[in-house]
Amino acid sequence: MRRLVYLLLPLLFWSQAYAHKPSDSYLALHLQKTDGVERIEGQWDIALRDLDYAIGLDGDNDGSITWGELRARLAEVAAFALPHLNVRMGGVPCAAHPTDHLVDNHTDGAYTVLRFVMDCPKASKRLDIGYSLFFDLDPTHRGLMRLTYRGQTQTAIFSPDQGTQRFELGVISRWRSFIDFSRSGVWHIWIGLDHILFLISLLLPSVLRRESGRWQAVLSFRTALWDVVKIVSAFTLAHSITLSMASLDIVQLPSRWVESAIAASILLAALNNITPVFEGRRWVVAFVFGLIHGFGFATVLIDLGLPSTALLTALVGFNLGVEAGQLAIVSLFLPLAYRLRCSWYYQRLTLVLGSFVMIMLASIWLIERLFHLKLL
Repeated sequence: MRRLVYLLLPLLFWSQAYAHKPSDSYLALHLQKTDGVERIEGQWDIALRDLDYAIGLDGDNDGSITWGELRARLAEVAAFALPHLNVRMGGVPCAAHPTDHLVDNHTDGAYTVLRFVMDCPKASKRLDIGYSLFFDLDPTHRGLMRLTYRGQTQTAIFSPDQGTQRFELGVISRWRSFIDFSRSGVWHIWIGLDHILFLISLLLPSVLRRESGRWQAVLSFRTALWDVVKIVSAFTLAHSITLSMASLDIVQLPSRWVESAIAASILLAALNNITPVFEGRRWVVAFVFGLIHGFGFATVLIDLGLPSTALLTALVGFNLGVEAGQLAIVSLFLPLAYRLRCSWYYQRLTLVLGSFVMIMLASIWLIERLFHLKLL
């Protein structure tokens, strides 16, 4: 039974999560010299749902945040956010002052747009940036930054273990950007419960074969491996295509329909494990729905709004990170599943019960996303 728990752990981990795009904020800093003083013009897009959790914006607790509720708390929003951004130029702190507040819609909902300026008393090519927004409340939160200086763009991703980073102005490190977005890709697939559940739902029958209306264990590891290779390759190819197309602004789809289709993909894949329809063709399902999952992955790069000079590096790094994270999951799953394939608790409990759990979660997510409800 301990082994069963290990197999079901990916299905139950974060089971109360909404399984949408993880918590991110988007920080844009533009450096220029004004009247002999180094000045930073900033824009910080922060999700209203995150701010509501942190400081409580929904005054009447009706589940929605109106402009009136936000407007009444704008000073408090700035007072909460700006102390979590510590910028030093040449080792000297830069003082921040809010200048404007707006509201914008990102792919995953409404964001407050906090605009501010920072005056830096000491001119220097060295910039140290410390970011700590929401880290004490949500360790999965990430801060995605775009830093512009004299037409050149640098990027960075802040996390609890990388809360302070140093930048040399005018020095572009493509390798640093590649590594940052590779890590982000790994992170987003690992905490993207809906993506993981879709993949696992397709992989569960890979160590079994269907005979006389019943699941039987495959006879060789090579058979199971080949089935996994076809599924993972199809999924990888498909979501790489749409991730690239969406990030490059070639094709865009409404976030609501993308997220709903992702939930539906889990539902159909899990149903297929109980009443097989796509026997031997699960790789086709992986490819078709992988195209939809690619649009879900792309939201990170779309919302950051990178220029073309920086986008390609970020796109390649993020995509390879997603593949590496996906490969790690498969590498852990397949050997254990193959070892347990003959047992009744794999064929009956893990496959059947696990699929029912996924059907339940996917059904709830589908209803939530189609009708803008919050059931979990």
